[in-house]
Amino acid sequence: MSTEWPEGVGRIVLPSVDSTNAEAIRQAPTLAGPTWILGLEQTKGRARRGRGWVDPKGNFSATLALRPEGDPGQVALYSFVAALALYDACVAATGRADAFALKWPNDVLLNGGKLAGILLESAGVAGQGGLMHLAVGIGVNLVEVPLVEGLEQRAVRPVSLCEAGANLSPEAFLDLLAPAFAAWEYRLRTYGFAPLREAFLTRAARLGEVITARTGTTETTGTFETIDEAGNLVLKTSAGRQVIAAADIFF
Repeated sequence: MSTEWPEGVGRIVLPSVDSTNAEAIRQAPTLAGPTWILGLEQTKGRARRGRGWVDPKGNFSATLALRPEGDPGQVALYSFVAALALYDACVAATGRADAFALKWPNDVLLNGGKLAGILLESAGVAGQGGLMHLAVGIGVNLVEVPLVEGLEQRAVRPVSLCEAGANLSPEAFLDLLAPAFAAWEYRLRTYGFAPLREAFLTRAARLGEVITARTGTTETTGTFETIDEAGNLVLKTSAGRQVIAAADIFF
């Protein structure tokens, strides 16, 4: 894995910010190219479905602001770019590929606990249905974990990268993440989703096992069979094969 900062990619480090995703969307119209925005302190972080993201100082909160090509379905595949890049960065930081797994659609697990999350947000609409700006937000528990009392029932326990014997600053982790992201983005743009799908499945948590997918108030339980060519979750259930585009996953 290359550790050189990717050519043409900007880098902004802020001592404090409300939300790196919000900042990325604010700055996106004036950025010359794809740019990482790293917040050393994030005061109003957020996760999927409007949930808050607890972010103790010393943890990693950064967003890549970019202008992707393609329709919204293709742009959504950037969550897999981010997940695979996170996996590679964590392995590079620890030397322990066996300890990490990817939880569909957007979490990285360490020893079965939640280490990192990903949040994609878009702003503005370009021609032909494309997205004007995309914010790829990434949060990693580098040194601390949120209080267990604040977690949703049945949620995966939080862990920090320290559990794998690594002690990195946010800046040092970004130095690993940015090149990994650029490499997987290149594969997506050059070869399509197929190589990312294959790589994700080899790293996927609970593949072949029974899991539960919850969308709103609806829950679907079945065997995690695969992810399809569009990145959807495929479950084998008593009612047949179910294809799920977005959901919270419980083990």
